[in-house]
Amino acid sequence: MCDCYTPAGEPIPTNKRHSAAKIFSNPEVAAEEPWYGIEQEYTLLQKDTNWPLGWPVGGFPGPQGPYYCGIGADKSFGRDIVDSHYKACLYAGINISGINGEVMPGQWEFQVGPSVGISAGDQVWVARYILERITEIAGVVVTFDPKPIPGDWNGAGAHTNYSTKSMRNEGGYEVIKAAIEKLKLRHKEHIAAYGEGNERRLTGRHETADINTFSWGVANRGASVRVGRETEQNGKGYFEDRRPASNMDPYVVTSMIAETTIIWKP
Repeated sequence: MCDCYTPAGEPIPTNKRHSAAKIFSNPEVAAEEPWYGIEQEYTLLQKDTNWPLGWPVGGFPGPQGPYYCGIGADKSFGRDIVDSHYKACLYAGINISGINGEVMPGQWEFQVGPSVGISAGDQVWVARYILERITEIAGVVVTFDPKPIPGDWNGAGAHTNYSTKSMRNEGGYEVIKAAIEKLKLRHKEHIAAYGEGNERRLTGRHETADINTFSWGVANRGASVRVGRETEQNGKGYFEDRRPASNMDPYVVTSMIAETTIIWKP
């Protein structure tokens, strides 16, 4: 894994690692030891039709409901790919922490983390690369499009779970609430950096909050930011930014969350 520069030594436009590394090496940020857990969703497509794996060609499967974390040949499509990817990531030393079948059939998710600082972006990018290689061997296409099938089907996101040392310590819940208020104030800037085509996914339906409205809540999947019930009960812990799209750049998203919640002074 390497980042790229022009002959003059400037980072090339797609090298988002460079500016992320600056934010993560900021003394204020480093002192807070930001932890990330990224839930990377993706959809497997049949190579010749670009239609989701397990779907009848030109047609649709039964409605959503039985597929999430589902098992069985009529509900789970592509598990051999998913398991191979999981094992390859473990072998490669990526801190992959789980996989699950998603709400839409043919859609899956893997989780990377907890990772500290810049390593979150490094690990997600390499895990994506490995997934592309494994789907290539299987003759299947992987897409990170945030809404591959329009209509009454869930989109694909990259929910980003986040905490700082202050949030994990006693009294951390107050720090979390203050951080969420700062995220609210910069909602538009974050949305602009959270992936392409996200407006097709963030509709206020299918476990999303509307793209133009910031909201947060405890154990609320329809909010922009969700706080876990355990975090509320313990008075410390982490929160989940549910806005990033599945095609987001993890360097951009992780560093932006750190910048807004730790460095930025409204």
